[in-house]
Amino acid sequence: MTRPCLVQIIPALWLRSQSRKIAITAAVLIGTAIYLLAANDSAADLKAGATALDEKRYAAAIASLEPLPKRLPTIADYPAWLLASAQFASKNYAAVPSALAPVWKQTPPSPLAARAYVLAAQADVLNNKPKDAVEILRKNYATLPQPQGDLGLANAFDAAGDSVSAAIYAQRVYYGFPFSNEATQSDALIAKLRDRLGDTYPPALPHAMLGRALKLLEGKEIVRARKELDALIPQLGGSERDLARVRIGVADYNDKQTAPARQYLSSLENLSPEADAERLYYLLQCARRLKNEEEADATLDKLGRLYPNSPWRLQGLVAVADHYLASNQMETYEPLYRACYESFPKDPAAADCHWKMTWGHYLRRRADAGDLLRAHLRLFPGSESASASLYFLGRLAESATDSTAARTYYNEIVREYPNQYYATQARTRLTQIGANGAQSPAVTDFLHNTPFPTRSRTLNFTVGSLAASRIARARLLANAGLKDFAESELRFAAKNEDQPQLMAMELATLITSTKPDQAMHYIKSYASGYLFVPLDSAPRQFWTMAFPLPYREELERFSKQNGLDPFLVAALIRQESEFDPKAVSPSDARGLTQIMPATGKELGRRLKIPAYTTQKLFTPTVNLQLGTFYLKSLTNSVGGKVEAALAAYDGGLTRAKAWLTWGDFREPAEFIETVPFTETHSYVQGVLRNADVYRRLYADPSR
Repeated sequence: MTRPCLVQIIPALWLRSQSRKIAITAAVLIGTAIYLLAANDSAADLKAGATALDEKRYAAAIASLEPLPKRLPTIADYPAWLLASAQFASKNYAAVPSALAPVWKQTPPSPLAARAYVLAAQADVLNNKPKDAVEILRKNYATLPQPQGDLGLANAFDAAGDSVSAAIYAQRVYYGFPFSNEATQSDALIAKLRDRLGDTYPPALPHAMLGRALKLLEGKEIVRARKELDALIPQLGGSERDLARVRIGVADYNDKQTAPARQYLSSLENLSPEADAERLYYLLQCARRLKNEEEADATLDKLGRLYPNSPWRLQGLVAVADHYLASNQMETYEPLYRACYESFPKDPAAADCHWKMTWGHYLRRRADAGDLLRAHLRLFPGSESASASLYFLGRLAESATDSTAARTYYNEIVREYPNQYYATQARTRLTQIGANGAQSPAVTDFLHNTPFPTRSRTLNFTVGSLAASRIARARLLANAGLKDFAESELRFAAKNEDQPQLMAMELATLITSTKPDQAMHYIKSYASGYLFVPLDSAPRQFWTMAFPLPYREELERFSKQNGLDPFLVAALIRQESEFDPKAVSPSDARGLTQIMPATGKELGRRLKIPAYTTQKLFTPTVNLQLGTFYLKSLTNSVGGKVEAALAAYDGGLTRAKAWLTWGDFREPAEFIETVPFTETHSYVQGVLRNADVYRRLYADPSR
C-alpha cells in the first residue's frame, strides 16, 4: 500500500484551509498531518493483520494487530477481535479472553460482543478452564448467537464433567436447529454422552423430537422428516402422537404422492380435535388436487360442522373460495369469504376475505357497494385494501356528482398513502375536480372516527450522536479495506438503534455503485415504512437508492425502440429483479427483466440476435432488448392496455385475456382489482406505483 508523506499532506491541508478561509498555523498543520499519517498507518496495519489472519499467517497477524486496540480507540473492538481470533487459531488459548476485553468495553456496544463470549468460552475449554467457560456463557446467555451459544455450553459442561447438562444443551441444538452445522456436531456429542451416561442419559422431550421432524418437513426435507416421524410415533402419546400420524400424510401430500396421502389420511381414526381438523384440511386439498370438487366441498362442510373455530377450517375456506374466485364464480365464493371474516374476524385473512366479497359487489354495480366499502374501512382500517376502499368511495361520490365528498376521499389517500398505487389514481382524479376545494364534513367525520393505524409520515435524517458514532466507525473500517465489518456495524445499528433509515443509507452508499440491488434491499429492510413517506420529506439520495436507475442509457434506447415508457420499464425491472443482472427466480427466470430460458430463445430468434445462448440473459444489454420487446408484444396482444400487459407479464397472457372479459371495466383500476391472484394483483400495482415514483424522481432533473 502506498502511503502519503508529510510533503503531500501539508500542502493539501493548507489549500483546503484557504478555500474555507480558515487560518491554520504551521504547527497545527504539521500536527494534523502527523495524526492523519498515524491513523493511515494504523488502518493499513489493521488491513494487513486481517489479511494475514485470512491467509493463516498467525504470527504476522498477531504482530500487526497487537498494538492496534490502543492506536485505534474508536474501533478498538475490531483489531481486538481479529487478534483474539489469531491467538485462538495459533492455539494460544490463554491469551484469548484478555485480548477480547476491548470488545466488551467498547462504546457504543460492539456488534462483536456476543460472538466474543462464545470465542472466549471455546478458548477457556481448550485452556482447561471449563467452569470459566460455563460462567461467561450463562452470564451472557440472553445475548448469545444461537445455536452457537448452546453448543458452546454443551461443550463447556462436557469438559467440566457435567454430562447431564451437556446433553440437555446438545439436545437443544440438535432438535431446535436441524439444518445447522452445529446440529451435526451436537449429534456426535450426544452419541458420546449417551454411551457415557447409559441409563442416566436424560431422554429428549417428545415435543422437542417432534419439533425437529416438523422443522424438517417445513424445510422440504420430506424423506428425512417422514423417517423421523415414523420412528417417533411409538415414543409419543396423546395429541403429539396424533399430530405425528397426520404429518406423515402431509409429508406424502407435499411429496406429490396425492392418492397415497388421501388413502392414508382417510384411514386415520380417533384423533385429537386439532389433529383431526388438520387431517380434514389435507383431505380437502387432496380432493382439490385430484379435481374432485364435490368431495372438496363436502370435506369443507364437515370441517365447519366438527371444528367451526379451527384455523384449519379458515385455511380451507380461503383455499376453496380462492379456487372459485379464480374461475369468477361469485355466487359460490361469496358465502365462503363471508364465513371467513364472520367466523374469524381477528385473523389477518379476514380483511382480504371481506375485500374480495366487497369488490364483487362493486364491480357488479350493486346498491350496497358503498356500504360495504365503508364497512371495510371500519372493520379493517389497516387493510392492504384500505386505499382502494377510499378510492372507490371517491369514484362512487363522483358518480353521484358529489365532488366535495370525492375530493375528501382522494385527499385522504394522497396524504396517508403518498407512494401507493391509489395515490397515483387519486392525484389524477384531483386534477379533474380540483384538490383545494371544499371538504365534505360528513366524510371528514367518517374518516376521523375510523381507527386507521398510526404511521410515521416523516423519517429523521438529522444525524444523532449515536448514529454519527456508528457511521464514523463504519467509515473507518471501510477505509481500512474491511468492508464486511463496516456493513455488519451498520446492520447491527439498523436492527438495534433508533435511526435505521440513516444506517440503510450508509449501507447503500457503501455498495450502491456496484450493487444497486443490494443498496435497494437495505432501504427496504431497514426503512420499511418508506412508502408512507412523502417524496419531499426525505433526501433525494434516499429515494434514488430506493429507486435506482442503472443501465439508463440502454434502458431508454430499447424502451424507445419498442414504444414503451422507460419509467415503466424501470419500474418493471425494480419489481422483477431489483436491478440484479444475475438474478434467477425459483421458476428459472433470469436477468434484469426475468426472462424464462425458453422465452428468451424464441425472442432471440425473432430479434435475430447473433449467436444467442441462454447465458446471454445475464447480459444487461441483451436482457433489456428481449424484455422490452416482450413487454411490447404483450401490450399489443391485449389491445394496448398497459395494466393487462403487466398482468400477462406476471401471470400469463392467456389468463390476462380471460380476466379482461370478467367485467365492464370503466377504468384500469377496476381491472387490476379484479385480477384474482394476489401475487399478480400486487405485482401490477407495484409496477405502476414504481413508475410513478420514477417519473417524479427522474423526469424533472431539478428534483
